[in-house]
Amino acid sequence: MCGIIGAVSKDDVVPVLLEGLKRLEYRGYDSAGLAVLDGDNHLARRRRQGKVALLADEILQHPCAGMIGIAHTRWATHGVPSEANAHPHRSHGIALVHNGIIENHESLRQELESRGYRFESDTDTETVAHLIHSIRKERPDLCSAVLEAQRCLKGAYALLILDEGSPDVLIALRMGSPMVIGFGRRATYVASDVTALLPLTQDFLFLEDYEVSELRVPDDSRPSCRVWSGAGTPIERPPTRITLVPNAAERGTFRHFMLKEIHEQPRAVAETLEQRISREHILESALGYRTREILPQVKAVHLVACGSSYHAGLVARQWFERLAQVPAAVEIASEYRYRPLCLPEGTLLVGISQSGETADTLAAFRRAKTMPYVGCLAICNVAESAMMREAELGLLTRAGPEIGVASTKAFVTQLTLLLWLSLGLAKSRGLLTEDLEKKAVMELRHLPALLERLLGLDSEICNWARLLTQYDHALYVAREMHEPIAREGALKLKEIAYIQAESYPAGELKHGPLALIDPKMAVIGLIPDNHLTDKMKSNLEVIRARDGHLFLVADPGLEILEGKNVHVLRLPEGPAEFTSPIAYTLPLQLLAYHVAILRNHDVDQPRNLAKSVTVE
Repeated sequence: MCGIIGAVSKDDVVPVLLEGLKRLEYRGYDSAGLAVLDGDNHLARRRRQGKVALLADEILQHPCAGMIGIAHTRWATHGVPSEANAHPHRSHGIALVHNGIIENHESLRQELESRGYRFESDTDTETVAHLIHSIRKERPDLCSAVLEAQRCLKGAYALLILDEGSPDVLIALRMGSPMVIGFGRRATYVASDVTALLPLTQDFLFLEDYEVSELRVPDDSRPSCRVWSGAGTPIERPPTRITLVPNAAERGTFRHFMLKEIHEQPRAVAETLEQRISREHILESALGYRTREILPQVKAVHLVACGSSYHAGLVARQWFERLAQVPAAVEIASEYRYRPLCLPEGTLLVGISQSGETADTLAAFRRAKTMPYVGCLAICNVAESAMMREAELGLLTRAGPEIGVASTKAFVTQLTLLLWLSLGLAKSRGLLTEDLEKKAVMELRHLPALLERLLGLDSEICNWARLLTQYDHALYVAREMHEPIAREGALKLKEIAYIQAESYPAGELKHGPLALIDPKMAVIGLIPDNHLTDKMKSNLEVIRARDGHLFLVADPGLEILEGKNVHVLRLPEGPAEFTSPIAYTLPLQLLAYHVAILRNHDVDQPRNLAKSVTVE
């Protein structure tokens, strides 16, 4: 979603704010802006629709400088993308930036308009600026006024506020949207993401819901950051040192972050498995004491996630049922959080999120913690995220920072960790035989090397992509645990190539989707060598007979007749009983990437999408 950054410094903050916005571009946005208090403590604001580079050009043409400032990249929710709707918004010397949604903005707007306030934008955010100003008339202290305003707000928000009347402080407020404070030698920073601050500091403090912070220039005589609860109670919390390095969010020699992250998957999987498997065994100690204590009690599993993480859960459901022999249900988080639940005894909740800040998944996870699950386990890629901080049980994927909006290495490491967890649950239930454990561990140990070999298919996949650019519609088909991988492939093509794509279980073709088959429809099929191979071939013959155009990804050695409108891409090795769904993921990622490039799309920042969905 939107990105925010602020700074209070002994130096001009404008270069820091612009660089922070550039580092937050991966989150997705349609406009950018900043505001600083200049040397006379007057508010200077610059905004532009479009990319951060346009904002930088605006500042070159109309310079501004100051030692306290805020900046924002906006992803439109209320009001179209425009300069008028871009942040920061202001009210009589107060300026603020906002991530999230103010759900009661309409009633607040009506009340403020009745008091004489005039609105310049269509946003919910401007309401907050006027609200704080109206309270400020009665409460001279800015922080006190912000705390009072918070009591009037409903929704999710992270806010940064500065005021000409309090020129030496910057106020940060968080409810439901992430916010982190960074401590430098000559400055104090705040942002929606540590990525924006990594070149500046590695010492961070993560605000919790309803907390308000007052930031000042570092000074030996006073703290640079003070934090209060929503009730106004002072909070003492030591900073956390983050070990990520600044160049973790750089493209290096790769053309795009997405391509870099696809190529990082062998290393990411190896690191995810590090100290979790030995030569022949699942290392149960890596589950942690609490998780090991709970797993023998588990009689069912609920998996809750959104987007690609939901697809990972669909694959994991079959691993849990096949290996651990417990029923597993997969829920879309945005639906789970609202519907009545029938909770079987002994159910483990597994929340899956790349960022750990996904609004729906986080809200579902919080709801689950109030229910009689035997445990709530978070699987996430960001150790400092809200989900991991709140989790009683947590397992961290080790993909490293993922900048591209379309998830690649985060998805593959989720699958890897979920397979490992399924094996761990089976072992705790006494269902993992010695031979089965050795076989599964062997496949996991070999997985990084297999992914490395799969990258060697790039040139063949690029040739496929040239053919696929002529189609505006695509149908992905597969069976059993590969069907969620087909869904993920279709999602990738939609996300970055803007081709209408959907996925169906191949056995469902005759129940409706077959009506779509004609020469204008590309059909991408997954054919692993397993007990359903012959049935899958039969499903594909039905498509071929109707002049469907087939693009088939298959295990080596399978007899598949190539010919006109039938193209076959063979994996370098197979079959794999456990890791096959993970192996089939990588070619589909590369396919979507190359099609998008050939169609001249921005693969790292696709239109209308954001990396971290922090609002409902």
